[in-house]
Amino acid sequence: MIQDIYPSKLHNEYISCEIKEDDVLLVFDKEGKILLGESGGALVFPDSSGRMDRHSVYLFSLDDKRFFLSLEDEEYQKTGFSYYSIREVRDTFYGKEVFAVFTAYHLWKWYAENKYCGKCSSALCHDEKERVLRCPECGNMIYPRINPAVIVGVVCGDCLLLTRYRRGYGHNALVAGFTEIGETFEETVAREVMEETGVKVKNIRYYKSQPWGMAQDILTGFFCEADGDGEIHMDENELKYAEWVKREDIVLQPNDLSLTNEMMKAFKENTL
Repeated sequence: MIQDIYPSKLHNEYISCEIKEDDVLLVFDKEGKILLGESGGALVFPDSSGRMDRHSVYLFSLDDKRFFLSLEDEEYQKTGFSYYSIREVRDTFYGKEVFAVFTAYHLWKWYAENKYCGKCSSALCHDEKERVLRCPECGNMIYPRINPAVIVGVVCGDCLLLTRYRRGYGHNALVAGFTEIGETFEETVAREVMEETGVKVKNIRYYKSQPWGMAQDILTGFFCEADGDGEIHMDENELKYAEWVKREDIVLQPNDLSLTNEMMKAFKENTL
């Protein structure tokens, strides 16, 4: 999965520090596209050469390489570099650098959407001790937002319930959805499967979790069983496909970045 970068490690603890010449300076445009280079199919990050006077904030370190985010509003061009959408990064590149991009996007979106206090409308300030935006007028504090969501592998005998979204990602997927206020993960599983496919479930059991910066999510994977005959009544507003697929007929996603794909692969290869 995208976060499986061992022996490398992402150090996500916040440090108040100034950018240096050999640090990475990540630049996003107003649409959330990131400035990247490419060399032999590998992703290349821009360094901070000539731009250290710009307004930036420390994000994280990947092994011993420090990453900063440009907080400038103006678009920046660099020879040999182009702006990529997060989906283009997912479809084009691989390796630990993709995880760094996803995590950086998560933080960029948080910073971009939280410039003013929601209580008094004052401009927010960056705290020096932790990753929090603080209002100097009323003391309101805003921490990075993380959205909990579930990925559900519904099993019926030797079949897995596969879906495809009506919009967006076009490959095979599993039932998925966000946890609502006052709801447990298990209740989210049962509700989402019923809403999207009309199938009741039982024996809900946790599998794994995954950070998914593309949507500012923490994904929690569950397997469960169809309770009854498993007749499908698909929500056509959400999905364009929902079918029971035999183990040997499952077509996996084109890369191994997602928790969804790992869960489909585990069922297909009967390794659960």
